[in-house]
Amino acid sequence: MPIGTAFHPRTFALCESLNYREWSGYYAVSAYETHHEHEYHAIRHAAALIDVSPLFKYRISGPDASRLVDRVITRDVRKMGVGQVWYTPWCDDEGKVIDDGTVTRLDEQAFRWTAADPNLRWFRQNAAGLDVGIEDISEQVAALALQGPTAARVLRAASNADIDALKYFRVTSGRIGRVPVDISRTGYTGDLGYEIWMPAESALEVWDVLMHEGRPFDIRPAGMLALDMARIEAGLLLIDVDFNSSRKALIESQKYTPFEMGLGRLVTVDKAPFVGRGPLADERRREPARMVVGLHINWPEVEALYDRFGLAPVAPAAASRVHVPVVRDGQQIGRATTTSWSPTLKRLIALATIDAPFFAEGTQVEVEVTVEATRHYVVATVVRTPFFNPPRKTATPPE
Repeated sequence: MPIGTAFHPRTFALCESLNYREWSGYYAVSAYETHHEHEYHAIRHAAALIDVSPLFKYRISGPDASRLVDRVITRDVRKMGVGQVWYTPWCDDEGKVIDDGTVTRLDEQAFRWTAADPNLRWFRQNAAGLDVGIEDISEQVAALALQGPTAARVLRAASNADIDALKYFRVTSGRIGRVPVDISRTGYTGDLGYEIWMPAESALEVWDVLMHEGRPFDIRPAGMLALDMARIEAGLLLIDVDFNSSRKALIESQKYTPFEMGLGRLVTVDKAPFVGRGPLADERRREPARMVVGLHINWPEVEALYDRFGLAPVAPAAASRVHVPVVRDGQQIGRATTTSWSPTLKRLIALATIDAPFFAEGTQVEVEVTVEATRHYVVATVVRTPFFNPPRKTATPPE
């Protein structure tokens, strides 16, 4: 049975809908109100506070900490400075992705590592022969994502950290109220945003200060439904939805490589040996057999389908994680894994796994759409992600 996070006393009191979901053994709010519209618009037009404590969190430290990180992830840790945060996948021996997450270099030989799935055993297996400590700090560290255009203004008011100097994918330390915190310029929304890491026993004080100081900036708690729409607009993939961990895959086609996920830029095959390097070096020399891409779905064609049935067109209220076929000339060439109406872009978008050579930008394909229990196909165009990429996301100092 799920349990509450360190913020549950506050989020439960605010959750009018009682709409929850399970996330790694914790209760996570799906939507605070009966609809997530206000929460989504807080992400895009004000400031949204999201409890992301269910993430798995590990601390890697000791004389060989950097060697372990370099042995596991696909990126070259020699190029990572103290205070940097990296997004990265890590793979099995066959070069298939096990998980993805962020690695923060807190010191020369100290890292905080986040993951969607439990990875403690995998890290310890790969630490054989190394002088390194691996600690699961998932329950000791609480985390909040503060996302949206006014997020920097909230933190200027609520913390003593130098927010104006904090660059994209960097971390700094400070205090919120009396609580020592780490603040990283990261997030899962594709907008200006921060993630705040704190001792779990002090989580409520941080929440209260942020909500109080954030009132002039229209801060609002947001749940998973709003976050899902934002991450799709940002072109960010979700494990068990847009790709599968190789540890959970039942068949070979459910496994993905970083190149197939569009993450080839994060693979450094000429660094020190790491898990999966051989197969990934081979794949780099050839085009991947498929790739996760974005789709712009032709909305006028969807409207025409509804009109054929005498119905008003209905834009999806929430993101759909139902996989639907993608075809070309009558042959299936892939599947759309997540589909959402984008309130910001005013269009229907999707993340999809498409076979070569049809994943090239500008390719016309067709996506299955169901109206009145009848399956149809409408035209879609392969596009680059992110769909939404505002300059404020990376601007330093933030707007």
